[in-house]
Amino acid sequence: MTVRRLAVAALTAVTAAGALSGCGGEGNWATKCTTTNMVVECAAAERPLVSGVTGELLDGAAYDLEADRGKVVVVNFWGSWCAPCRAEADDLEKTYQATKDKNVAFLGVNTRDDRDSAKAFERGYKVTYGSVYDFEGRVGLKFDVTQSAVPSTLILDRQGRIAAAIRRSTTNGELQPLVEKIAAEAAG
Repeated sequence: MTVRRLAVAALTAVTAAGALSGCGGEGNWATKCTTTNMVVECAAAERPLVSGVTGELLDGAAYDLEADRGKVVVVNFWGSWCAPCRAEADDLEKTYQATKDKNVAFLGVNTRDDRDSAKAFERGYKVTYGSVYDFEGRVGLKFDVTQSAVPSTLILDRQGRIAAAIRRSTTNGELQPLVEKIAAEAAG
């Protein structure tokens, strides 16, 4: 393992520890929600709005979260260097394929990675949804600093609010029911 990867692993561990401890104090939206086994679910009145998320996809195209307003958006934070990210890649793709016809969009946020490794990951795991390239973590901060643990997954409701968060790797059996539950909510 290279020195750079060791440093990234250490930074990830520290970030995850902060996320798990609820770092962020009173401003941490998740304290108002229910957490079970590192899965946070928020009642509609407690969901924080996410806005201003833009970035460049790995393919070079521009991305703006506002273009997906009205859809449920599943956001997965990942890196090619992350073993749990590799383990969950097929499950994320299965959930995407199973829910995309329900007006659900998926977005990856690739962090602390180089573009070539990230693109190779997407090809190798046959990921068909786009990923924002976010080496420095700036896009991730727009969602909330406590969500920068890798991997983690957010589910935004049709109004662009965080309805659920999974603060660890996930499976299709866990993720798909959560996505379908949020997709079935009445708009408004």
